Amino acid sequence: MNRSQFNLTLLLVVFSALASCLCRASLSAEVCRPNVVLVMTDDQSFTDFGVNGNEAILTPHIDLLAEQSTSFSQFYVSPVCSATRASLMTGRYNYRTRVVDTWLGRSMLEPSEFTLAESLSKGGYATGIFGKWHLGDCYPMRPTDQGFQEVLVHRGGGLAQPSDPLNNRRRYTDPVLIHNGETVQTQGYCTDVYFRAAEQFIDLTVADEKNFFVYIAPNAPHGPYHDVPERLRAQYVTESERLRRLLPEDSASDDRVVDDLTRVAAMITNIDENVGQLRRFLESKGLNQNTLFLFLCDNGPTPRRFTGKHRGMKCEVREGGIRSPLWVSWPARIKSNGKHDEIAAHIDLMPTILEACGIEPDPNIQLDGRSLMPLLQNAEVDWPDREIVIQAHRGGEPQRHHNFMIRNQQWKLVHPSGFHLERFEGTPQFELYETATDPGEMRNLAEQHPEVVDRLRAAYDRWFDDVSATRPNNYAPPRIHVGTEFEKETVLTRNDWQGENWSSETVGHWQVQIARGGNYRVVVHFEQLGDEVTIEIGDVHRTLSSNGQMSVAFDEIQLSPGECSVSAWASGPGRWGAYQIFLSRAAEIHPTP
Repeated sequence: MNRSQFNLTLLLVVFSALASCLCRASLSAEVCRPNVVLVMTDDQSFTDFGVNGNEAILTPHIDLLAEQSTSFSQFYVSPVCSATRASLMTGRYNYRTRVVDTWLGRSMLEPSEFTLAESLSKGGYATGIFGKWHLGDCYPMRPTDQGFQEVLVHRGGGLAQPSDPLNNRRRYTDPVLIHNGETVQTQGYCTDVYFRAAEQFIDLTVADEKNFFVYIAPNAPHGPYHDVPERLRAQYVTESERLRRLLPEDSASDDRVVDDLTRVAAMITNIDENVGQLRRFLESKGLNQNTLFLFLCDNGPTPRRFTGKHRGMKCEVREGGIRSPLWVSWPARIKSNGKHDEIAAHIDLMPTILEACGIEPDPNIQLDGRSLMPLLQNAEVDWPDREIVIQAHRGGEPQRHHNFMIRNQQWKLVHPSGFHLERFEGTPQFELYETATDPGEMRNLAEQHPEVVDRLRAAYDRWFDDVSATRPNNYAPPRIHVGTEFEKETVLTRNDWQGENWSSETVGHWQVQIARGGNYRVVVHFEQLGDEVTIEIGDVHRTLSSNGQMSVAFDEIQLSPGECSVSAWASGPGRWGAYQIFLSRAAEIHPTP
Protein backbone atom coordinates (compact mmCIF):
# COMPACT_ATOMS: atom_id res chain seq x y z
CA MET A 1 0.00 0.00 0.00
CA ASN A 2 1.42 3.43 -0.87
CA ARG A 3 1.40 6.48 1.37
CA SER A 4 -1.96 7.79 0.24
CA GLN A 5 -3.62 4.54 1.21
CA PHE A 6 -2.59 4.28 4.88
CA ASN A 7 -5.98 4.27 6.56
CA LEU A 8 -5.63 2.67 9.97
CA THR A 9 -7.02 4.88 12.68
CA LEU A 10 -5.10 7.10 15.05
CA LEU A 11 -6.74 5.19 17.88
CA LEU A 12 -4.82 2.03 16.95
CA VAL A 13 -1.49 3.86 16.97
CA VAL A 14 -2.20 5.53 20.32
CA PHE A 15 -3.39 2.26 21.82
CA SER A 16 -0.30 0.42 20.56
CA ALA A 17 2.02 3.07 21.98
CA LEU A 18 0.18 3.01 25.31
CA ALA A 19 0.30 -0.78 25.42
CA SER A 20 4.03 -0.71 24.75
CA CYS A 21 4.58 1.78 27.59
CA LEU A 22 2.44 -0.25 29.98
CA CYS A 23 4.34 -3.37 29.00
CA ARG A 24 7.69 -1.79 29.80
CA ALA A 25 6.31 -0.64 33.14
CA SER A 26 5.20 -4.14 34.13
CA LEU A 27 7.79 -6.52 32.75
CA SER A 28 7.60 -8.81 35.76
CA ALA A 29 3.81 -8.92 35.81
CA GLU A 30 2.98 -10.13 32.34
CA VAL A 31 4.45 -10.95 28.96
CA CYS A 32 4.95 -7.92 26.71
CA ARG A 33 4.21 -7.66 23.06
CA PRO A 34 7.05 -9.58 21.44
CA ASN A 35 9.76 -8.37 19.19
CA VAL A 36 9.73 -10.33 15.93
CA VAL A 37 12.61 -11.81 13.94
CA LEU A 38 11.70 -13.59 10.70
CA VAL A 39 14.50 -15.39 8.83
CA MET A 40 13.83 -16.93 5.42
CA THR A 41 16.59 -18.47 3.33
CA ASP A 42 16.66 -18.84 -0.45
CA ASP A 43 16.63 -22.19 -2.32
CA GLN A 44 17.28 -24.27 0.79
CA SER A 45 15.85 -27.75 1.23
CA PHE A 46 13.75 -29.05 4.12
CA THR A 47 16.56 -31.55 4.59
CA ASP A 48 19.54 -29.18 4.40
CA PHE A 49 19.71 -29.29 8.20
CA GLY A 50 21.22 -31.78 10.60
CA VAL A 51 18.03 -31.82 12.64
CA ASN A 52 16.15 -33.01 9.54
CA GLY A 53 18.54 -35.83 8.72
CA ASN A 54 21.40 -34.22 6.80
CA GLU A 55 24.70 -35.76 7.89
CA ALA A 56 26.99 -33.75 5.62
CA ILE A 57 25.98 -30.08 5.85
CA LEU A 58 26.71 -28.54 9.25
CA THR A 59 23.92 -26.48 10.84
CA PRO A 60 24.46 -26.77 14.63
CA HIS A 61 22.99 -23.38 15.52
CA ILE A 62 19.81 -23.85 13.50
CA ASP A 63 19.54 -27.38 14.87
CA LEU A 64 19.61 -25.88 18.37
CA LEU A 65 16.98 -23.33 17.36
CA ALA A 66 14.80 -26.19 16.12
CA GLU A 67 15.18 -28.07 19.40
CA GLN A 68 14.18 -24.96 21.32
CA SER A 69 11.22 -24.18 19.06
CA THR A 70 7.83 -25.51 18.13
CA SER A 71 8.05 -27.07 14.67
CA PHE A 72 5.56 -27.73 11.88
CA SER A 73 6.39 -30.84 9.90
CA GLN A 74 3.86 -30.18 7.10
CA PHE A 75 4.48 -26.52 6.32
CA TYR A 76 4.12 -25.40 2.71
CA VAL A 77 5.60 -22.64 0.59
CA SER A 78 5.45 -21.94 -3.13
CA PRO A 79 8.02 -23.67 -5.37
CA VAL A 80 9.64 -20.35 -6.37
CA CYS A 81 10.74 -17.31 -4.45
CA SER A 82 8.53 -14.35 -5.44
CA ALA A 83 5.30 -16.26 -4.88
CA THR A 84 6.34 -17.26 -1.37
CA ARG A 85 7.45 -13.72 -0.55
CA ALA A 86 4.17 -12.22 -1.73
CA SER A 87 2.16 -14.68 0.36
CA LEU A 88 4.43 -14.19 3.36
CA MET A 89 4.11 -10.42 3.26
CA THR A 90 0.33 -10.29 2.69
CA GLY A 91 -1.20 -13.39 4.28
CA ARG A 92 -2.84 -13.95 0.89
CA TYR A 93 -2.28 -16.25 -2.04
CA ASN A 94 0.15 -14.62 -4.43
CA TYR A 95 -2.37 -14.83 -7.27
CA ARG A 96 -4.30 -12.11 -5.44
CA THR A 97 -1.27 -9.79 -5.43
CA ARG A 98 -0.28 -9.63 -9.14
CA VAL A 99 2.87 -11.62 -8.34
CA VAL A 100 2.59 -14.58 -10.71
CA ASP A 101 6.21 -15.28 -11.69
CA THR A 102 9.75 -14.31 -10.74
CA TRP A 103 10.74 -12.01 -13.62
CA LEU A 104 9.64 -10.02 -16.69
CA GLY A 105 7.40 -7.64 -14.76
CA ARG A 106 5.43 -10.46 -13.14
CA SER A 107 7.08 -10.17 -9.73
CA MET A 108 5.82 -6.73 -8.65
CA LEU A 109 3.45 -6.51 -5.70
CA GLU A 110 0.14 -4.73 -6.21
CA PRO A 111 0.68 -1.40 -4.38
CA SER A 112 -2.71 -1.51 -2.66
CA GLU A 113 -1.83 -4.74 -0.82
CA PHE A 114 -1.53 -4.07 2.93
CA THR A 115 1.57 -5.89 4.07
CA LEU A 116 2.73 -7.43 7.31
CA ALA A 117 5.29 -4.63 7.63
CA GLU A 118 2.61 -1.97 7.17
CA SER A 119 0.40 -3.61 9.78
CA LEU A 120 3.23 -3.79 12.30
CA SER A 121 4.44 -0.29 11.51
CA LYS A 122 0.97 1.11 12.08
CA GLY A 123 0.84 -0.90 15.29
CA GLY A 124 3.89 0.89 16.65
CA TYR A 125 6.70 -1.45 15.58
CA ALA A 126 9.97 -0.38 14.02
CA THR A 127 10.30 -2.42 10.82
CA GLY A 128 13.41 -3.43 8.91
CA ILE A 129 14.22 -5.70 5.97
CA PHE A 130 17.69 -7.02 5.23
CA GLY A 131 18.43 -9.04 2.08
CA LYS A 132 15.97 -10.08 -0.59
CA TRP A 133 12.64 -8.36 -1.30
CA HIS A 134 11.91 -9.46 -4.91
CA LEU A 135 8.49 -7.81 -5.06
CA GLY A 136 9.37 -4.69 -7.05
CA ASP A 137 12.34 -2.32 -7.11
CA CYS A 138 10.64 0.95 -8.09
CA TYR A 139 7.99 3.16 -6.53
CA PRO A 140 5.36 2.23 -5.35
CA MET A 141 6.44 -1.42 -4.92
CA ARG A 142 9.67 -0.96 -2.94
CA PRO A 143 9.90 -2.23 0.63
CA THR A 144 10.11 1.43 1.66
CA ASP A 145 6.66 1.94 0.14
CA GLN A 146 5.28 -1.22 1.72
CA GLY A 147 5.85 -0.55 5.41
CA PHE A 148 9.58 -1.04 6.01
CA GLN A 149 11.27 1.88 7.73
CA GLU A 150 14.81 0.51 7.46
CA VAL A 151 15.79 -1.15 4.19
CA LEU A 152 19.04 -2.82 3.14
CA VAL A 153 18.38 -4.99 0.11
CA HIS A 154 19.63 -6.04 -3.28
CA ARG A 155 17.47 -5.43 -6.32
CA GLY A 156 15.50 -8.09 -8.19
CA GLY A 157 15.80 -11.77 -7.42
CA GLY A 158 19.43 -11.88 -6.38
CA LEU A 159 22.94 -10.58 -6.67
CA ALA A 160 24.70 -11.32 -9.96
CA GLN A 161 21.44 -10.85 -11.87
CA PRO A 162 20.47 -8.14 -14.40
CA SER A 163 19.05 -6.05 -11.55
CA ASP A 164 22.54 -5.66 -10.03
CA PRO A 165 23.89 -2.10 -9.68
CA LEU A 166 26.32 -1.40 -12.49
CA ASN A 167 29.36 -1.39 -10.24
CA ASN A 168 28.58 -4.55 -8.27
CA ARG A 169 30.20 -6.82 -10.86
CA ARG A 170 28.30 -9.95 -9.70
CA ARG A 171 29.80 -9.85 -6.20
CA TYR A 172 28.39 -11.59 -3.14
CA THR A 173 31.39 -10.32 -1.17
CA ASP A 174 31.45 -6.54 -0.59
CA PRO A 175 28.20 -6.15 -2.54
CA VAL A 176 26.69 -2.85 -3.65
CA LEU A 177 23.26 -2.77 -2.04
CA ILE A 178 20.30 -0.42 -1.72
CA HIS A 179 20.01 1.31 1.65
CA ASN A 180 16.82 3.33 2.11
CA GLY A 181 16.72 4.11 -1.60
CA GLU A 182 20.42 4.88 -2.10
CA THR A 183 23.15 2.60 -3.42
CA VAL A 184 25.82 1.83 -0.84
CA GLN A 185 29.09 -0.05 -0.93
CA THR A 186 29.18 -2.63 1.86
CA GLN A 187 31.99 -4.73 3.27
CA GLY A 188 31.85 -8.43 3.95
CA TYR A 189 30.00 -11.44 2.64
CA CYS A 190 26.41 -10.53 1.77
CA THR A 191 24.78 -12.77 4.39
CA ASP A 192 27.08 -11.40 7.08
CA VAL A 193 26.21 -7.86 5.97
CA TYR A 194 22.47 -8.50 6.29
CA PHE A 195 22.69 -10.00 9.77
CA ARG A 196 25.05 -7.33 11.16
CA ALA A 197 22.83 -4.57 9.75
CA ALA A 198 19.83 -6.22 11.42
CA GLU A 199 21.68 -6.24 14.74
CA GLN A 200 22.51 -2.54 14.39
CA PHE A 201 18.85 -1.81 13.66
CA ILE A 202 17.79 -3.77 16.75
CA ASP A 203 20.27 -1.81 18.87
CA LEU A 204 18.88 1.52 17.67
CA THR A 205 15.29 0.38 18.10
CA VAL A 206 15.84 -0.83 21.66
CA ALA A 207 17.50 2.49 22.48
CA ASP A 208 14.30 4.19 21.26
CA GLU A 209 12.25 1.85 23.49
CA LYS A 210 10.27 0.45 20.58
CA ASN A 211 9.36 -3.06 19.54
CA PHE A 212 11.01 -4.28 16.34
CA PHE A 213 10.11 -6.44 13.38
CA VAL A 214 13.24 -7.66 11.63
CA TYR A 215 12.90 -9.58 8.36
CA ILE A 216 16.20 -11.16 7.31
CA ALA A 217 16.02 -12.75 3.87
CA PRO A 218 19.50 -13.68 2.62
CA ASN A 219 19.81 -14.45 -1.07
CA ALA A 220 21.91 -17.47 -0.07
CA PRO A 221 22.18 -20.31 -0.86
CA HIS A 222 20.66 -19.18 -4.19
CA GLY A 223 23.14 -19.35 -7.05
CA PRO A 224 25.34 -18.48 -8.80
CA TYR A 225 28.03 -20.11 -6.70
CA HIS A 226 31.15 -18.29 -7.87
CA ASP A 227 31.51 -16.18 -4.70
CA VAL A 228 31.02 -18.05 -1.42
CA PRO A 229 32.73 -17.94 2.00
CA GLU A 230 36.13 -19.39 1.16
CA ARG A 231 36.95 -20.65 4.67
CA LEU A 232 33.83 -22.81 4.67
CA ARG A 233 34.18 -23.88 1.04
CA ALA A 234 37.69 -25.16 1.74
CA GLN A 235 36.34 -27.09 4.72
CA TYR A 236 33.71 -28.78 2.56
CA VAL A 237 36.19 -29.60 -0.20
CA THR A 238 37.87 -31.91 2.30
CA GLU A 239 34.43 -33.47 2.98
CA SER A 240 33.41 -33.73 -0.67
CA GLU A 241 32.83 -37.48 -0.56
CA ARG A 242 30.25 -37.04 2.19
CA LEU A 243 28.55 -34.35 0.12
CA ARG A 244 28.62 -36.60 -2.94
CA ARG A 245 26.30 -38.97 -1.09
CA LEU A 246 23.66 -36.22 -1.00
CA LEU A 247 23.39 -36.23 -4.80
CA PRO A 248 21.23 -38.46 -7.00
CA GLU A 249 23.08 -41.26 -8.76
CA ASP A 250 22.97 -39.59 -12.17
CA SER A 251 24.95 -36.57 -10.94
CA ALA A 252 27.02 -37.93 -8.05
CA SER A 253 29.91 -38.77 -10.38
CA ASP A 254 30.00 -35.25 -11.85
CA ASP A 255 32.77 -33.33 -10.11
CA ARG A 256 31.30 -30.00 -11.25
CA VAL A 257 28.04 -30.78 -9.47
CA VAL A 258 29.96 -31.83 -6.37
CA ASP A 259 31.91 -28.58 -6.51
CA ASP A 260 28.65 -26.63 -6.70
CA LEU A 261 27.39 -28.51 -3.67
CA THR A 262 30.51 -27.64 -1.66
CA ARG A 263 29.70 -24.01 -2.39
CA VAL A 264 26.04 -24.39 -1.48
CA ALA A 265 27.06 -26.10 1.76
CA ALA A 266 29.45 -23.25 2.56
CA MET A 267 26.64 -20.73 2.08
CA ILE A 268 24.30 -22.76 4.30
CA THR A 269 26.81 -23.10 7.12
CA ASN A 270 27.52 -19.38 6.85
CA ILE A 271 23.79 -18.74 7.35
CA ASP A 272 23.87 -21.10 10.32
CA GLU A 273 26.76 -19.23 11.91
CA ASN A 274 24.88 -15.96 11.48
CA VAL A 275 21.73 -17.38 13.06
CA GLY A 276 23.83 -18.47 16.03
CA GLN A 277 25.48 -15.07 16.33
CA LEU A 278 22.13 -13.27 16.09
CA ARG A 279 20.62 -15.41 18.85
CA ARG A 280 23.64 -14.77 21.07
CA PHE A 281 23.23 -11.07 20.35
CA LEU A 282 19.57 -11.16 21.39
CA GLU A 283 20.51 -13.05 24.55
CA SER A 284 23.21 -10.51 25.40
CA LYS A 285 20.66 -7.70 25.12
CA GLY A 286 18.12 -9.48 27.30
CA LEU A 287 15.76 -9.79 24.32
CA ASN A 288 15.65 -13.53 23.75
CA GLN A 289 12.77 -14.38 26.10
CA ASN A 290 10.32 -12.00 24.50
CA THR A 291 11.38 -12.31 20.86
CA LEU A 292 9.21 -14.30 18.47
CA PHE A 293 11.81 -15.94 16.21
CA LEU A 294 10.62 -17.70 13.04
CA PHE A 295 12.75 -19.60 10.53
CA LEU A 296 11.70 -21.03 7.16
CA CYS A 297 12.87 -21.50 3.56
CA ASP A 298 11.26 -19.95 0.49
CA ASN A 299 11.14 -23.09 -1.70
CA GLY A 300 12.88 -26.36 -2.38
CA PRO A 301 16.54 -26.82 -3.30
CA THR A 302 18.58 -26.35 -6.41
CA PRO A 303 20.72 -28.05 -7.62
CA ARG A 304 18.89 -31.33 -7.01
CA ARG A 305 20.16 -33.01 -3.85
CA PHE A 306 19.15 -34.97 -0.77
CA THR A 307 15.49 -34.37 0.12
CA GLY A 308 14.98 -37.27 2.51
CA LYS A 309 11.65 -39.04 2.01
CA HIS A 310 10.42 -36.36 -0.39
CA ARG A 311 10.98 -36.13 -4.12
CA GLY A 312 11.22 -32.99 -6.18
CA MET A 313 13.15 -29.73 -6.02
CA LYS A 314 12.69 -26.02 -6.61
CA CYS A 315 9.98 -25.24 -9.21
CA GLU A 316 8.17 -28.52 -8.56
CA VAL A 317 4.89 -29.04 -6.70
CA ARG A 318 6.17 -32.36 -5.41
CA GLU A 319 6.90 -32.28 -1.68
CA GLY A 320 10.61 -31.60 -2.22
CA GLY A 321 9.80 -28.34 -3.97
CA ILE A 322 7.22 -26.94 -1.57
CA ARG A 323 7.83 -28.44 1.90
CA SER A 324 9.73 -26.08 4.21
CA PRO A 325 10.69 -26.31 7.84
CA LEU A 326 8.97 -23.85 10.14
CA TRP A 327 10.53 -23.33 13.54
CA VAL A 328 8.92 -20.87 15.92
CA SER A 329 10.57 -19.81 19.17
CA TRP A 330 9.13 -17.46 21.80
CA PRO A 331 10.45 -18.62 25.17
CA ALA A 332 8.06 -16.42 27.14
CA ARG A 333 4.97 -17.93 25.53
CA ILE A 334 5.76 -21.06 23.47
CA LYS A 335 7.19 -24.30 24.78
CA SER A 336 10.39 -25.74 23.40
CA ASN A 337 10.43 -28.85 21.24
CA GLY A 338 6.73 -28.74 20.47
CA LYS A 339 5.73 -30.59 17.31
CA HIS A 340 2.75 -30.18 15.02
CA ASP A 341 1.76 -32.15 11.93
CA GLU A 342 -1.24 -29.96 11.04
CA ILE A 343 -0.85 -28.58 7.53
CA ALA A 344 0.10 -24.91 7.39
CA ALA A 345 1.57 -22.51 4.83
CA HIS A 346 3.24 -19.19 4.15
CA ILE A 347 -0.15 -17.44 4.11
CA ASP A 348 -0.48 -18.26 7.82
CA LEU A 349 2.51 -16.29 9.07
CA MET A 350 1.06 -12.78 8.75
CA PRO A 351 -2.06 -13.57 10.82
CA THR A 352 0.09 -15.55 13.27
CA ILE A 353 2.52 -12.69 13.84
CA LEU A 354 -0.23 -10.09 14.10
CA GLU A 355 -2.08 -12.12 16.73
CA ALA A 356 1.13 -12.62 18.70
CA CYS A 357 1.70 -8.86 18.61
CA GLY A 358 -1.86 -8.00 19.61
CA ILE A 359 -2.63 -6.26 16.32
CA GLU A 360 -5.95 -6.80 14.58
CA PRO A 361 -5.75 -7.33 10.80
CA ASP A 362 -7.38 -4.62 8.71
CA PRO A 363 -11.04 -5.72 8.50
CA ASN A 364 -11.21 -4.57 4.88
CA ILE A 365 -8.61 -7.13 3.79
CA GLN A 366 -9.42 -10.76 3.05
CA LEU A 367 -6.61 -12.83 4.52
CA ASP A 368 -6.33 -16.36 3.18
CA GLY A 369 -4.15 -17.54 6.03
CA ARG A 370 -5.05 -18.71 9.50
CA SER A 371 -3.24 -17.76 12.70
CA LEU A 372 -1.19 -20.61 14.11
CA MET A 373 -1.11 -19.10 17.60
CA PRO A 374 -3.78 -21.49 18.96
CA LEU A 375 -1.56 -24.42 17.96
CA LEU A 376 1.58 -22.74 19.22
CA GLN A 377 0.04 -22.14 22.64
CA ASN A 378 -2.19 -25.19 23.08
CA ALA A 379 -1.39 -28.55 21.52
CA GLU A 380 -4.91 -29.81 22.32
CA VAL A 381 -6.80 -27.05 20.53
CA ASP A 382 -9.62 -27.97 18.14
CA TRP A 383 -8.25 -27.35 14.64
CA PRO A 384 -10.72 -27.73 11.74
CA ASP A 385 -9.45 -29.35 8.56
CA ARG A 386 -8.69 -27.04 5.65
CA GLU A 387 -7.38 -26.98 2.09
CA ILE A 388 -4.14 -25.32 1.02
CA VAL A 389 -3.42 -24.66 -2.65
CA ILE A 390 -0.01 -24.10 -4.22
CA GLN A 391 0.38 -23.24 -7.91
CA ALA A 392 3.24 -21.75 -9.91
CA HIS A 393 4.42 -21.72 -13.50
CA ARG A 394 5.99 -19.39 -16.03
CA GLY A 395 3.84 -16.93 -17.90
CA GLY A 396 1.88 -13.76 -17.35
CA GLU A 397 -1.49 -15.38 -16.66
CA PRO A 398 -2.05 -18.53 -14.60
CA GLN A 399 -3.66 -21.47 -16.37
CA ARG A 400 -6.27 -23.56 -14.57
CA HIS A 401 -4.86 -26.91 -13.34
CA HIS A 402 -1.29 -26.06 -14.42
CA ASN A 403 1.47 -27.18 -12.03
CA PHE A 404 -0.62 -27.09 -8.87
CA MET A 405 -1.37 -29.06 -5.75
CA ILE A 406 -4.22 -28.92 -3.25
CA ARG A 407 -3.89 -30.48 0.21
CA ASN A 408 -6.05 -31.23 3.16
CA GLN A 409 -4.83 -33.05 6.24
CA GLN A 410 -5.16 -36.49 4.63
CA TRP A 411 -4.98 -36.08 0.87
CA LYS A 412 -2.91 -34.30 -1.76
CA LEU A 413 -4.16 -33.84 -5.32
CA VAL A 414 -1.39 -32.77 -7.67
CA HIS A 415 -0.87 -32.04 -11.35
CA PRO A 416 2.91 -31.68 -11.80
CA SER A 417 2.80 -30.28 -15.33
CA GLY A 418 6.07 -28.35 -15.12
CA PHE A 419 6.95 -24.86 -13.91
CA HIS A 420 8.89 -23.79 -16.99
CA LEU A 421 5.97 -24.26 -19.39
CA GLU A 422 3.72 -21.23 -19.73
CA ARG A 423 0.86 -23.57 -20.64
CA PHE A 424 0.29 -27.31 -20.64
CA GLU A 425 -1.54 -29.08 -23.45
CA GLY A 426 -4.21 -31.73 -23.25
CA THR A 427 -6.20 -33.07 -20.32
CA PRO A 428 -4.67 -32.83 -16.84
CA GLN A 429 -3.50 -36.13 -15.40
CA PHE A 430 -4.25 -35.78 -11.70
CA GLU A 431 -2.37 -37.77 -9.07
CA LEU A 432 -3.65 -38.44 -5.56
CA TYR A 433 -1.55 -39.27 -2.51
CA GLU A 434 -2.00 -39.83 1.20
CA THR A 435 0.96 -37.61 1.93
CA ALA A 436 1.13 -38.19 5.68
CA THR A 437 1.83 -41.89 5.09
CA ASP A 438 3.38 -41.54 1.61
CA PRO A 439 5.62 -38.43 1.72
CA GLY A 440 7.56 -39.69 -1.29
CA GLU A 441 4.40 -39.63 -3.44
CA MET A 442 5.03 -43.14 -4.68
CA ARG A 443 1.50 -44.62 -4.55
CA ASN A 444 -0.91 -42.77 -6.83
CA LEU A 445 -4.42 -43.53 -5.51
CA ALA A 446 -6.41 -41.49 -8.04
CA GLU A 447 -8.05 -44.55 -9.61
CA GLN A 448 -8.92 -46.08 -6.24
CA HIS A 449 -10.51 -42.88 -4.88
CA PRO A 450 -12.15 -40.96 -7.75
CA GLU A 451 -14.57 -39.35 -5.28
CA VAL A 452 -11.63 -37.71 -3.46
CA VAL A 453 -10.18 -36.52 -6.77
CA ASP A 454 -13.52 -34.96 -7.70
CA ARG A 455 -13.93 -33.31 -4.31
CA LEU A 456 -10.45 -31.79 -4.26
CA ARG A 457 -10.63 -30.76 -7.91
CA ALA A 458 -13.89 -28.91 -7.21
CA ALA A 459 -12.28 -27.18 -4.22
CA TYR A 460 -9.33 -26.18 -6.40
CA ASP A 461 -11.65 -24.81 -9.11
CA ARG A 462 -13.47 -22.67 -6.54
CA TRP A 463 -10.11 -21.40 -5.30
CA PHE A 464 -8.84 -20.59 -8.80
CA ASP A 465 -12.03 -18.70 -9.68
CA ASP A 466 -11.85 -16.78 -6.42
CA VAL A 467 -8.22 -15.65 -6.57
CA SER A 468 -8.50 -14.81 -10.27
CA ALA A 469 -11.43 -12.47 -9.54
CA THR A 470 -9.61 -10.50 -6.83
CA ARG A 471 -9.58 -7.31 -8.94
CA PRO A 472 -10.15 -6.23 -12.56
CA ASN A 473 -7.26 -7.22 -14.82
CA ASN A 474 -6.08 -9.31 -11.91
CA TYR A 475 -2.89 -10.58 -13.51
CA ALA A 476 -1.77 -7.38 -15.25
CA PRO A 477 1.53 -6.14 -13.78
CA PRO A 478 1.33 -2.88 -11.83
CA ARG A 479 2.94 0.13 -13.46
CA ILE A 480 6.18 1.66 -12.27
CA HIS A 481 5.71 5.31 -11.30
CA VAL A 482 8.32 7.71 -12.69
CA GLY A 483 8.90 11.29 -11.58
CA THR A 484 7.33 11.12 -8.13
CA GLU A 485 8.50 13.02 -5.08
CA PHE A 486 9.25 9.68 -3.43
CA GLU A 487 11.94 8.46 -5.85
CA LYS A 488 14.30 10.99 -7.38
CA GLU A 489 15.74 8.54 -9.89
CA THR A 490 13.92 5.52 -11.27
CA VAL A 491 16.11 2.57 -12.22
CA LEU A 492 14.51 0.20 -14.72
CA THR A 493 16.07 -3.27 -14.85
CA ARG A 494 15.38 -6.36 -16.91
CA ASN A 495 13.77 -8.08 -13.95
CA ASP A 496 10.77 -5.79 -14.42
CA TRP A 497 10.70 -5.41 -18.19
CA GLN A 498 8.19 -7.31 -20.29
CA GLY A 499 9.59 -9.41 -23.09
CA GLU A 500 10.55 -12.94 -24.08
CA ASN A 501 13.34 -13.20 -21.50
CA TRP A 502 15.94 -11.00 -19.86
CA SER A 503 18.92 -11.77 -22.11
CA SER A 504 20.84 -8.96 -23.78
CA GLU A 505 19.64 -10.18 -27.19
CA THR A 506 16.05 -9.34 -26.25
CA VAL A 507 14.47 -5.89 -26.44
CA GLY A 508 11.89 -5.60 -23.67
CA HIS A 509 9.72 -2.73 -22.50
CA TRP A 510 8.57 -1.34 -19.17
CA GLN A 511 5.03 -0.23 -18.43
CA VAL A 512 5.21 3.03 -16.48
CA GLN A 513 3.12 5.89 -15.17
CA ILE A 514 4.69 9.33 -15.65
CA ALA A 515 3.59 11.01 -12.43
CA ARG A 516 4.60 14.56 -13.31
CA GLY A 517 5.30 16.06 -16.69
CA GLY A 518 8.54 17.83 -17.38
CA ASN A 519 12.00 17.52 -18.84
CA TYR A 520 13.67 14.25 -17.99
CA ARG A 521 17.21 12.97 -18.20
CA VAL A 522 17.38 9.40 -19.47
CA VAL A 523 20.64 7.44 -19.18
CA VAL A 524 20.77 4.06 -20.92
CA HIS A 525 23.38 1.45 -19.97
CA PHE A 526 24.39 -1.56 -22.06
CA GLU A 527 26.47 -4.69 -21.65
CA GLN A 528 27.93 -4.47 -25.16
CA LEU A 529 28.90 -1.58 -27.37
CA GLY A 530 26.68 -0.45 -30.24
CA ASP A 531 26.90 2.22 -32.92
CA GLU A 532 23.61 3.93 -32.11
CA VAL A 533 21.24 4.00 -29.15
CA THR A 534 17.49 4.54 -29.45
CA ILE A 535 14.90 5.26 -26.77
CA GLU A 536 11.12 5.14 -27.04
CA ILE A 537 9.02 6.60 -24.23
CA GLY A 538 5.40 6.87 -25.26
CA ASP A 539 5.40 8.87 -28.47
CA VAL A 540 8.95 10.18 -27.87
CA HIS A 541 11.52 8.55 -30.17
CA ARG A 542 15.19 9.63 -30.05
CA THR A 543 18.41 8.18 -31.47
CA LEU A 544 21.98 9.18 -30.61
CA SER A 545 25.42 7.93 -31.57
CA SER A 546 27.03 5.91 -28.81
CA ASN A 547 30.37 7.64 -29.41
CA GLY A 548 32.05 4.43 -28.33
CA GLN A 549 30.42 4.51 -24.89
CA MET A 550 28.49 1.77 -23.06
CA SER A 551 26.27 4.41 -21.41
CA VAL A 552 24.43 7.11 -23.35
CA ALA A 553 22.58 10.09 -21.83
CA PHE A 554 19.53 11.74 -23.39
CA ASP A 555 18.84 15.18 -21.94
CA GLU A 556 15.71 17.32 -22.08
CA ILE A 557 13.35 14.51 -22.94
CA GLN A 558 9.96 16.13 -22.49
CA LEU A 559 7.38 13.76 -21.08
CA SER A 560 3.70 14.30 -20.34
CA PRO A 561 1.88 12.79 -17.35
CA GLY A 562 0.12 9.50 -17.94
CA GLU A 563 0.65 5.86 -18.82
CA CYS A 564 3.21 4.85 -21.42
CA SER A 565 5.78 2.24 -22.39
CA VAL A 566 9.57 2.65 -22.13
CA SER A 567 12.06 0.83 -24.31
CA ALA A 568 15.67 1.28 -25.41
CA TRP A 569 18.09 -0.59 -27.62
CA ALA A 570 21.50 -0.41 -29.23
CA SER A 571 22.15 -1.31 -32.85
CA GLY A 572 24.90 -1.96 -35.33
CA PRO A 573 25.00 -4.71 -36.53
CA GLY A 574 21.95 -6.31 -34.97
CA ARG A 575 19.87 -4.95 -32.11
CA TRP A 576 19.88 -5.63 -28.37
CA GLY A 577 18.13 -4.30 -25.32
CA ALA A 578 19.34 -2.04 -22.54
CA TYR A 579 20.90 -3.41 -19.39
CA GLN A 580 19.36 -0.70 -17.25
CA ILE A 581 17.71 2.70 -17.75
CA PHE A 582 17.95 5.59 -15.29
CA LEU A 583 15.22 8.26 -15.45
CA SER A 584 15.25 11.46 -13.42
CA ARG A 585 13.00 14.48 -13.68
CA ALA A 586 14.82 17.74 -14.40
CA ALA A 587 11.99 20.30 -14.64
CA GLU A 588 8.25 20.48 -14.32
CA ILE A 589 5.94 21.65 -17.08
CA HIS A 590 2.45 20.61 -16.02
CA PRO A 591 2.22 20.00 -12.25
CA THR A 592 -0.31 17.36 -11.30
CA PRO A 593 -1.99 17.00 -7.90
